Amino acid sequence: QMDEKWIIISEEDRRPGAMTREQYILATQQNSLPRTEHPQFYPVGIYGWRKRCLYFFVLLLLVTMIVNLAMTIWILKVMNFTVDGMGNLRVTKKGIRLEGISEFLLPLYVKEIHSRKDSPLVLQSDRNVTVNARNHMGQLTGQLTVGADAVEAQCKRFEVRASDSGKVLFSADEDEIVIGADRLKVTGTEGAVFGHSVETPHIRAEPSQDLKLESPTRSLVMEAPRGVQVNAAAGDLKATCRKELHLQSTEGEIFLNADTIRLGNLPVGSFSSSSSFSSSSSPSSSAPRQTIYELCACPNGKLYLSPAGAGSTCQSSSNICLWS
Repeated sequence: QMDEKWIIISEEDRRPGAMTREQYILATQQNSLPRTEHPQFYPVGIYGWRKRCLYFFVLLLLVTMIVNLAMTIWILKVMNFTVDGMGNLRVTKKGIRLEGISEFLLPLYVKEIHSRKDSPLVLQSDRNVTVNARNHMGQLTGQLTVGADAVEAQCKRFEVRASDSGKVLFSADEDEIVIGADRLKVTGTEGAVFGHSVETPHIRAEPSQDLKLESPTRSLVMEAPRGVQVNAAAGDLKATCRKELHLQSTEGEIFLNADTIRLGNLPVGSFSSSSSFSSSSSPSSSAPRQTIYELCACPNGKLYLSPAGAGSTCQSSSNICLWS
């Protein structure tokens, strides 16, 4: 059945070329007739080469994810990643702990470095090991370099302290070098060599060893404003020289205090009243043996012995004084 439709057309629409009422009703009836042909369906989606490219990209993404997952698992296994850290590196509450040999290719900034209680701390380098200290301005204040040829320290003051008491054993700065040990021992065969003066309150050798002060090519001088004292409490004191031995006191005296004072190898002169001087000779075999002599001094200070007599037998014109 068809629904009846009424259309009112005004007089104004009846102009030339306008659709008449009958024509409009006929067109409306034709459009309202039921259609007997099959309806057309339009496909929705991606088809053809676009679909194949989409599947290829999805497959490629899946393969990439599987490879990345496998590489991540392999890296975790090789680097030995755990909950506490990775490899020889362990993260603890006190800091970072490294076990075994560790190599750093870039600068390492730490506050403290400690070794295990049962092992030493070893810092090894193919060239040298340098430790720098800087102030808050970043300026270098101290440097310690351990190289293949030498160990160098650049600082204002260098100190070596005892581990138990903290006593300064050795210190050096621009002004002086201080050795604070109770005993300084030099084990070199040549002893200790000083290029300039040496100031010390006491020089002592090892027990059962001799103390020797030697200057091979020059003189040895010991000076003190209040005196130089050399003691040999349990032995002899010997002074030996090749040429002359001078004992000089400018304002005081030379005091020899001993139970026995001996002057060996003094020349002996003979006294004769008939001659003005006598030659050095031993008494004749027929004369009685002379056992007492008189110590005489020449004007130049030379000493000689003269046979003692009732009076003084020293003569100023003695041949010993003349030829000395």
